[in-house]
Amino acid sequence: MSEERSLNFIEEIIESDLKEGRVTSILTRFPPEPNGYLHIGHAKSIVLNFGLGIRYGGKTNLRFDDTNPVTEETEYVESIKADVRWLGFEWANEFYASDYFENLYQFAEKLIEKGLAYVDESSSDEIAEQKGTPTQPGRRNHFADRSIQDNLGIFRDMRAGKYPDGSRVLRAKIDMASPNMLMRDPILYRIKHAHHHRTGDAWCIYPMYDFAHGQSDSIEGITHSICTLEFVPHRELYDWCIEKLEIFPSRQYEFARLNMTYTVMSKRKLLQLVNENYVESWDDPRMPTISGMRRRGYTAKAIRDFCDRIGVAKRENMIDLGLLEF
Repeated sequence: MSEERSLNFIEEIIESDLKEGRVTSILTRFPPEPNGYLHIGHAKSIVLNFGLGIRYGGKTNLRFDDTNPVTEETEYVESIKADVRWLGFEWANEFYASDYFENLYQFAEKLIEKGLAYVDESSSDEIAEQKGTPTQPGRRNHFADRSIQDNLGIFRDMRAGKYPDGSRVLRAKIDMASPNMLMRDPILYRIKHAHHHRTGDAWCIYPMYDFAHGQSDSIEGITHSICTLEFVPHRELYDWCIEKLEIFPSRQYEFARLNMTYTVMSKRKLLQLVNENYVESWDDPRMPTISGMRRRGYTAKAIRDFCDRIGVAKRENMIDLGLLEF
């Protein structure tokens, strides 16, 4: 009889949620930003999210977090879909954060109406300086004292394209003395007159990732929103937005991202290799991208087995490249 593997901490949470009736079925999501090709680190997230859906008879959505039009391209969307399918998974729904731009905008107006968001005209340097330091509280500026009506009017003018890039932002009104720097009146919306790969020129204000993410989860009814450890400090804002907007309470859980010896795991650095012609393309066999590994001769099963073998941890660790080669 084969030895039954022990549950990882996320599986323990899901089993407890199902047993206690907090959820009747699970819905996870894999939410890549379409600003590059997927690498081996993303494979771990794909295998985890889709694997949980399969194991517990639930579903997994593929959602493109396309809130930054400057870096995103349709080519990346297509490559991501091809990689997920090659790894052997099929998504329940294909969504885009841009599907929700109108919903997110209405959510922002709701926060303004509740006195929980305001338009700030400070420069980015001034905002950074007013945020304080980890040991010293920040301070609010006079823009936070604007009336609800003034804030609504200016925010609507921002949407209408009346202001240049960078001249105004919408900020949440939370706590400038919070020990979590991310809770010191974080930016929710910024002005960007940029062509979007799906919505074209319909919008010139775009939600920040932190604002779009939790609400997109909530709109879809995601039960277990699984992300990597660097999002631990972001969970407080994730929960704050959902609570204040009184919407479906998706919950965020964090696991350790994949770090591997001798392997570049930064999409930004991989993009640099492509742009500066050190490699022929994203799927160059020397690249740690899923498409590069496919060209090098790895099978989908080998990558899935590797992801299962390294497991899901709460602590950062370094995996030896030899385990993948093995």
